[in-house]
Amino acid sequence: MRVVVTGAEGQLGKDVVKVFEQAGHELLPTDRNTLDITDQEMCLRVVRQFQPDIVIHCAAYTAVDQAEQDVDMAYAVNATGTRNMVLAAEQVKAKFCYISTDYVFDGTSDVPYQEYDNTNPQSIYGKSKRAGEQLVQSLSSSFFIVRTSWVYGQYGHNFVKTMLRLGEEKPALQVVNDQKGSPTYTVDLATFLLELVATQKFGTYHVSNLGECTWYEFAQAIFAEAADIRGKGFTVKVEPCSTEEFPRPAPRPSNSVMDHLSIRTNGLQDLRPWREGLRAFLEEMKDEL
Repeated sequence: MRVVVTGAEGQLGKDVVKVFEQAGHELLPTDRNTLDITDQEMCLRVVRQFQPDIVIHCAAYTAVDQAEQDVDMAYAVNATGTRNMVLAAEQVKAKFCYISTDYVFDGTSDVPYQEYDNTNPQSIYGKSKRAGEQLVQSLSSSFFIVRTSWVYGQYGHNFVKTMLRLGEEKPALQVVNDQKGSPTYTVDLATFLLELVATQKFGTYHVSNLGECTWYEFAQAIFAEAADIRGKGFTVKVEPCSTEEFPRPAPRPSNSVMDHLSIRTNGLQDLRPWREGLRAFLEEMKDEL
């Protein structure tokens, strides 16, 4: 397959490029320096020149708190930029894969969210990502919308790396224990995308590593697994706290757990449990632990 990847320098994008190249596909990795997705003519030109079979759209405005003030830019990237890439993909009859988020839900459900549940985003980030979904659904004739959550990987900033750094710097940490979700390892997500986009099983998918935990439980697991791998424990004391104790500009969903209904009903291979994904990531990073 010939594949255009937007946001190829990002946390997920880098692993998508790596996984797809290892599988023998021909890639055009793009980032903000080589492709301004808010420039419609540029999107059309780049996609027409490469003639991809699939566009994997990882590029996004992801600064959740900053988006509350930077509303126009969040929509320019997540909505208008997505529309531009969809229209370019349609011009060359390419499939379109849009990476979305658990933030399209309000997080108040007592049970995991399924793909066809009503969305109700509460933050500008969530609303702008949902706008991107709607544009994909209305403009693309062959699309995959992939909602994921709590993403971490080798590249970029993420919760796992932050915990490991703070675990060496601080005697005690407070971590929120009333928000739950499913941590997702970028390599596992990229590997799933490799399988998904080769099919005609279009639609909306919830994709995360299996199982659920709170941020506090995630932090405990990070320190336990890292200590086991490096053969030395952490002295940091991890304490649970509430969301109210850590107010942020953008509201966070208290329940980000997503049910993988589409993966099951389409007969696709689900991701491994989140703790196994975490262990694999830390094994990759063991020289830095």
